[in-house]
Amino acid sequence: MTVLRTVTAGLALLLAAACTAPAPPRSQASAAASTACSQPQGPPGAETPTTIDVIEQAYFCILGNYYSGATLDARALLTAGFVALTQELNRDGRDVPEATMPALTGDRKADWAVFETTYRKTTDQVPDLRDKLAVVTLEAMVAALGDNHARWAQGSKRPPDYYDGDGYGLGLLANVEGPQVEGNPGVALPPLFVTTVLGGAAQAAGLRPGDIIEAVNGSAPFVDGKAAPSIAALYPRYPEARPVRLRLLRQSTGRRWSVTLKPGLYQRDLAALQVVQSKLLDDDIAYVRMRGFAPDSADRVLKAISRLRKGRTLSGVALDLRGNGGGSPAEATRLVSAFVHGKVTAYLCTVDGKCEALRTDDTVELVDLPLMVLTDRSCASACEHFSSAVKDLRAGRLVGTRTAGVISGPAQAYLLGNNTTLGFPARHHLGPDREVIDRIGVAPDHHVPLTPKDAAAGRDPALAKALTLLHK
Repeated sequence: MTVLRTVTAGLALLLAAACTAPAPPRSQASAAASTACSQPQGPPGAETPTTIDVIEQAYFCILGNYYSGATLDARALLTAGFVALTQELNRDGRDVPEATMPALTGDRKADWAVFETTYRKTTDQVPDLRDKLAVVTLEAMVAALGDNHARWAQGSKRPPDYYDGDGYGLGLLANVEGPQVEGNPGVALPPLFVTTVLGGAAQAAGLRPGDIIEAVNGSAPFVDGKAAPSIAALYPRYPEARPVRLRLLRQSTGRRWSVTLKPGLYQRDLAALQVVQSKLLDDDIAYVRMRGFAPDSADRVLKAISRLRKGRTLSGVALDLRGNGGGSPAEATRLVSAFVHGKVTAYLCTVDGKCEALRTDDTVELVDLPLMVLTDRSCASACEHFSSAVKDLRAGRLVGTRTAGVISGPAQAYLLGNNTTLGFPARHHLGPDREVIDRIGVAPDHHVPLTPKDAAAGRDPALAKALTLLHK
């Protein structure tokens, strides 16, 4: 699930001067241009206010290019947009009689025409809110796709008090999907606890691995065993990055206390920021941690294994993909190809079931070593492409916890008329056995979750299990 970003009231006020009069009628040329969308050919220009013309462009861009655009009921997009518009009016105490949803018939062009007419009549009554209403309307239409790889990237203008830095200094919170799902914890298991402290506010407040978070901003992180919306505050996205108040429990001492973490810049461990890190374990295991499928990352992993292999006989490879938010599908395929040849690593399929097979690159030299892959709920997208291929093709075994289930399909970017970017998949991803991984994840061969006591003691049970399996 994707939480799309909103513009604050402060930003809307900054733009109000430009929105004090009804929009002029469009020329035929501008109307034609508004419905076309194209892939960016370089960095976009300066962002301009979102308008009904931009919403129209996004609407037809989705219908013409999205994975299920050909079969999508466009009324769902328009209804979601109108719901968001009226809710924003209510939040501002500015409801107007013109804000009544028009009847829709299922004819995409005709439905857009009546939607646009009603939209313009409504926003003409509140010109100072026009930009904000356009933003929430478009956000809601994209969110209505229910696709974790669909998003509208906007917000280059920041309000004066917006913080855009390194965060609270908290590391991964166990059993919770990480920032790659943009503020929504999705599936999580209690308790919520700290696994690492990276620095910043968390370090200054004395937090330690294993500390259990009992409340976030006064609300329990779990209700009846299910993740509550309060967890999302720990994964802030623009413009939600604000101080967060936590109530904590340290099991080893029984201490309970509260702290307020204010986001800010802090010195990061440069080694921890490297995409690929490696070391020798137990004198015969190549341990490689890969934080993302960035360009050339597969070759960096293979070079690391080769270096560790020099002058010794290795018993296997422990590839740590915990916290890996994904990246390039090509890099995932290339890395799989170092462990198996002549296989299909995934399928990319259209809504009518026509699929392209992504095959191993058999020019990649085989590592020819046993492989254990460490996974968790923050292994997403290309990380799940790799993990599912390893499991399905029996190229290795997965150890840890289930992956994120955030792999609807590779997103393609389209530039809109106000220099914002709309992105979504044209095809959906299936695993090598044609199984759906999106929203489900990849189950490990050996389920080994981390506990607060493990984190507090500095133990890594998943890695220990992987080493044991490699030594058998």
